[in-house]
Amino acid sequence: MKSKKRIILSTFCAIVLMLFSIAIANNNLSNNVTVQTNANTSLSTSKIEWGIKRGNNHEQPDLGKKNKELIEKYNGLAMGNANDKYVYLTFDLGYEAGYTNSILDTLKANDVKATFFITAHYVNTASDIVQRMIDEGHIVGNHTVNHKSMPNLTDEQIKEELMNLHTAVFQKFNYEMTYMRPPKGEYSEKSLNATIQLGYVPVMWSFAYADWDENNQPSNQEGINKIVENTHNGEIMLLHATSKTNMEILDTVIKDIKNMGYEFRSLNEFAK
Repeated sequence: MKSKKRIILSTFCAIVLMLFSIAIANNNLSNNVTVQTNANTSLSTSKIEWGIKRGNNHEQPDLGKKNKELIEKYNGLAMGNANDKYVYLTFDLGYEAGYTNSILDTLKANDVKATFFITAHYVNTASDIVQRMIDEGHIVGNHTVNHKSMPNLTDEQIKEELMNLHTAVFQKFNYEMTYMRPPKGEYSEKSLNATIQLGYVPVMWSFAYADWDENNQPSNQEGINKIVENTHNGEIMLLHATSKTNMEILDTVIKDIKNMGYEFRSLNEFAK
């Protein structure tokens, strides 16, 4: 009888111990899941619009504390170091307005390499010009498929916007893009993180001006003054290749900037 009681007691203790072990294991699993979820959702989705405060007398502009912190944290490019007189010329291209071949002629004549950020529409409608960019040693960058504001997208949608264009360009031109520019300069910390996870380098700018509206173009002299007067060390210059003014003044601008002692460099030669 005593032996029977001992067996029952031992069995009961074993069951209790087993249930306790299962409970501990489930609790640990639950904690692990929670930690993973928190890691994925802790990044801010708040939309930030890239903007700068211009300097005087060719001084570097103020990128803003938050902008600077985030672009550096995610290894992006916005402005080079303050010591070297380097300028990095970039163009945004959502569609072909009839000016890009002339811009390419000017770049070739002045031995300047630029970066062109293009959309899927541009690839589909101006593939001959994209091929020329590549053949002449320029960088082709990713401006997403549909030019959507990235903070409004999920990680999966960001992947589609970047990688569908990436694949199309690779298949069509055997060219691997590595730089991207967020449409409209809108981003969030979460979208920057999603971008670098796909192997891309985010590229912002330290100079831009109101050149994008085809129906409200600055005069040639206004454009020259605005660009040349704001030239600075480490500048990433953003121009729109859809601008008639930019097409007409580019040769003068390049020559003026070179005469001031600046050197145009490719993003592949970027000096932080």
